[in-house]
Formats: sequence, structure tokens, C-alpha cells
Amino acid sequence: MLRGGADVLQLRHKKLPRGQLLDVARRLRDMTVEAGALFIVNDYVDVALIAGADGVHLGPDDLRIESARKIAPPGFLIGASASKPEAARAAVDAGAGYIGCGATFSTPLKPNKDVIGPAGVAAVSAAVRVPVFAIGGIDESNISQLTSIGVHRVCVIRAIADSKDAESAARRLRAMLTA
Repeated sequence: MLRGGADVLQLRHKKLPRGQLLDVARRLRDMTVEAGALFIVNDYVDVALIAGADGVHLGPDDLRIESARKIAPPGFLIGASASKPEAARAAVDAGAGYIGCGATFSTPLKPNKDVIGPAGVAAVSAAVRVPVFAIGGIDESNISQLTSIGVHRVCVIRAIADSKDAESAARRLRAMLTA
């Protein structure tokens, strides 16, 4: 189960060869244990299990949740992507412990993804009883649109990776979510 308030680091790299991805995952696992954060690997159940990750995030083109549950140990967290309430309910029924929901705002990482906006994230959140994380185009300029309607879980890439000071950016975003 996803601990309330826990920081989560997700390793997401679509092009790195799997052996190198495993090396990175092992190093990140060590760092997240030291920091008391959860560690999730995107897409690859095998890499997540071998690296000792806390879980895996599966998209629509990845291994099915039911199949991942068959090989995952008890307590292994499986997240799923869903941008509509019915898809989120189906993922939870299949065993997802959290939902990544979006695209919340326009994002250059997935330019063809439909934008559902904060209201779409709120609708998915209302449909399931697991944590829902807003994904896509979230940064300091728009995070208040989410928190103002009660959404306090987000996934970001560019808001931290493109910052001159990633640690400060992460601290500011966390403060904005918990304010």
C-alpha cells in the first residue's frame, strides 16, 4: 500500500538498454532506501523485481496488471495509467494500488495525449479508493489549479529536471502540495 505522504521516485527511461536500466535502478534503490522514499520502476516488472523496487508503474502497452500480480511478491505496489474514471476502476479491480492520471496539462513529452485538465483528475480521484497522481505538464505555475480542488499528488519530470536547482525545485513543489 502507498504510504500517505511518502515521497516517491519513479525511474522512467524509454530508451536505455535494459541491463543499463537495471544498473541505474539498483543505484536508485539504494538512494531511496537511505531517503525513506518509495521507488517505482516504469514499465518493466522484471527490472523492478530484480532491483528490489517497491513497485512498478504499468501503462496500457505494458504487461497486464493481472499478470504482474502473479509474479509480484506480497506488498509489491503496482500502479496504472488511467485518464477516465471507468479505466481507473478497471485498473483498481485488476489490482492497481494507485493511478497515474493525465495528461493534466499540455506536455511536450506526450504531445498527442489528450489533456483532461484538473477536473478530469478530480473525476478519476472520485471514482476510485486508491491514491491518484496527476501527471503531465505540472509545474509551479499551475500546481495551485490542482490543490485548489483537492488534488495533492502529482508526478513531475520537467519541473525538476529542467530546473537549475533540482533539489530546491522539488522542495518548492512539495511545499506547494502540502500548503
